[in-house]
Amino acid sequence: MARPLRLESEAGVYHVLNRGNYRLDIFRSEKAKVTFLQCLHEACAKTGWEVHAWCLMSNHYHLAVSTPKANLVEGMRWLQGTFAVRFNRFRDERGHLFQGRYKSLVVDPASGLGPLCHYIHLNPVRTKLRPVAELADYPWTSLHWLLHPKERPLWYHPQPALQHAGPADTPAGRRKYLDYLAWLAKDEPAQKEQQFAKMSKGWIIGTKGFAKDVYEEHAAVVGHGRRREREMRETREEVWREALRGELRQHRRTETDIQQEMKSAGWKVEIATSLKARTTATNRWLAAALNMGGLHQVSRLVCAKQKSKQT
Repeated sequence: MARPLRLESEAGVYHVLNRGNYRLDIFRSEKAKVTFLQCLHEACAKTGWEVHAWCLMSNHYHLAVSTPKANLVEGMRWLQGTFAVRFNRFRDERGHLFQGRYKSLVVDPASGLGPLCHYIHLNPVRTKLRPVAELADYPWTSLHWLLHPKERPLWYHPQPALQHAGPADTPAGRRKYLDYLAWLAKDEPAQKEQQFAKMSKGWIIGTKGFAKDVYEEHAAVVGHGRRREREMRETREEVWREALRGELRQHRRTETDIQQEMKSAGWKVEIATSLKARTTATNRWLAAALNMGGLHQVSRLVCAKQKSKQT
């Protein structure tokens, strides 16, 4: 059976989650958690994602993410694939890390995003991993960043959680948000009103009107899966080409230089390294676009360049 086409849109908001294969613990160690967050950081740099909440549990993760460039599928392919490679490398293991395709629920930014952030922040409480009183000191949810603004990366945007709960992004407001979560954790009618039971089920989080609009948008592309996937691929590659043109201008190089100069020319490696950091361009595409030989050649040269910059 063909996989259903994932609906993507500019400024789309999603609840993304996935579990370890066979429900095995993949976040047992601090190193695994740190590695995932580093991959998320790189994915956001490549895609322009805005993350509003996240949580790492023992065998699964939750993300509340906005995609201004309509690139959820592209970014998730990179995020999960890269994390799996790095995880297996430091564990000296092989095989599938996640149980399958990630799940993504479409979220109504007006009525669903704020409650989703609360739901994600309270996940350690629901699973009895941490009591509410210790939640502020638990480092593996975005609540820690919400409460400590100096630690926030540029791609983390806590405003939906704060705005829905009411307080401002001030020291007093952040303390009030923590009090709000403590109240919400005990108030089952409030959780029901915010649809906590549906946050990880179905395909949408929001009002019936929002669901109807999304359904109609989805129905408009049903039956055109291959064409839409081709259009998405063409759009993605045009983004890469535009970034490449900018890099060529910056390095004062031309398309002719690409064809005439050595496959391992230093400026080619510089451009490939920059594009790998800023976009989701694949090694195969970079090899062809920059005339650098094969994809393994690109991988080797870029890895060496990245290591040289770290030393």
